Amino acid sequence: MVPQEVTRDIITKRLRRIEGQVRGVQKMVNEGRECENVITQLVAVRSAIDSVGALVLNNYMRLCFGDGPEDRDEAVRSLAKAIAIWGRVRVGEHQ
Repeated sequence: MVPQEVTRDIITKRLRRIEGQVRGVQKMVNEGRECENVITQLVAVRSAIDSVGALVLNNYMRLCFGDGPEDRDEAVRSLAKAIAIWGRVRVGEHQ
């Protein structure tokens, strides 16, 4: 199976869809909807964000570097840094 080429436009469309989902969750909270339903929608948002993050990481070099850099070591360091940033998880924070 050949992976679909991912463009900035595809990423942007998915992010807009996520934005709509988040607005829907905000509305649910404001309407006092059941917590289980809110959590279910939050799980869907989280899954959508994970999916976009995976697309960006899978296409990092092409999307984020374009034609450069020519320094392969720097490119590898940059990708490793992006993966480390994506992997950070903060549990228990509430601001």
